[in-house]
Amino acid sequence: MSESDKTLSARRAFLQGSLAAVGGVAAGKAIAGGEGTPDPAITEIQPWRSTLGPGVDEVAYGQPSPFEAHVKRRNVPWLTAETKSSINFTPLHQLDGIITPNGLCFERHHSGVAEIDPSLHRLMVHGLVERELVFTLDDLMRFPRENHVYFMECTANSGMEWRGPQLNGVQYTHGMIHNVMYTGIPLRLILAEAGIKPDGKWLLAEGGDAAAMTRSIPMEKALDDCLVAFAQNGEALRPENGYPLRLVLPGWEGNMWLKWLRRLEVGDQPWHHREETSKYTDLMADGTARRFTWVMDAKSVITNPSPQAPITHGPGAMVLTGLAWSGHGTIPRVDVTLDGGKNWHLARIDGPSLNKSLHRFYFDFVWDGGEMLLQSRAHDSTGYVQPTKAALREFRGENSVYHNNGIQTWHVNQSGEVENVEIS
Repeated sequence: MSESDKTLSARRAFLQGSLAAVGGVAAGKAIAGGEGTPDPAITEIQPWRSTLGPGVDEVAYGQPSPFEAHVKRRNVPWLTAETKSSINFTPLHQLDGIITPNGLCFERHHSGVAEIDPSLHRLMVHGLVERELVFTLDDLMRFPRENHVYFMECTANSGMEWRGPQLNGVQYTHGMIHNVMYTGIPLRLILAEAGIKPDGKWLLAEGGDAAAMTRSIPMEKALDDCLVAFAQNGEALRPENGYPLRLVLPGWEGNMWLKWLRRLEVGDQPWHHREETSKYTDLMADGTARRFTWVMDAKSVITNPSPQAPITHGPGAMVLTGLAWSGHGTIPRVDVTLDGGKNWHLARIDGPSLNKSLHRFYFDFVWDGGEMLLQSRAHDSTGYVQPTKAALREFRGENSVYHNNGIQTWHVNQSGEVENVEIS
């Protein structure tokens, strides 16, 4: 019998035993007045069954249930002195599936959210082009558009973990990521309208916020799969996500996905801005730096159980779940271990497997109440396998805060509490 068959058999045995012990028979006795304490949630009429609820026009834009008010983005106050140049984190442990709701997509700003009147917003294309152009939003709406689901990950996601466990929650260790459906115009069509000159090898993108954020993009990427997006998950971009226009660079680090896009300049070389040449590089142990490390390598993390999502039901059947992704393609396989890597099990990937998108994985097993060391390991469609943190440090040292895609470890104690740890 295979390991998966043994797990399935044990799970069935547990569920059958549980149903016989505490299932419909026990509930029936309570309702009938037999032994046991009646459950008032069943035997008494609840308030929502005796009063009329709000009508269809009382909440013009739908909101989550008030009982889900705890599900929200959170920041770490001590990270920065001012939230206008800071970040908050997606609550990965409170989500399922692969799509991130718009109101929970993490934020990263350098000068706060730009509140832009779309009627006054323009997109300029100039530089080494045949025709310098300025587009209104109405002009852009005449271009063909496409829909794609992509993840967007900050290059500093998990960055504080380079030197060991720092933050005790998957929201904080891995929450600088979201995955949505973008609707937009292929960037190559806009550039074709202007006509790129033969020596136009680079593109400078500039945002419309007070920081005037700029990033250099090689023309090969600009002409490949980039979008100028105006919608996210079926509605207009939220202001914090770049309304009314943003760049989408599938699989590449999030700092290049310019929000509030206002200008595209074609040039013959990258522009040397302070942030591009110093901040977004990977400092190596010997003092040299990896530059232009744009692509986000394969990565995964278990979201439940995790420090913010402990096991509360005690031993028995449970579902482990998490997310995996790669900027190089899809994720055909995820392995999970319950004992720190001594034994690996094949997880079940469920839902669509889309290029440069999050993948949801599950592992169903029966917890015996003992301690566990949980890890996940992603394999991407190029054959790349997610490395351990030790393997990454051996090659790159501990000086960087970027591109940490090492395997994450959660320790589960016998009470079901979970802690961020590392094992050799």
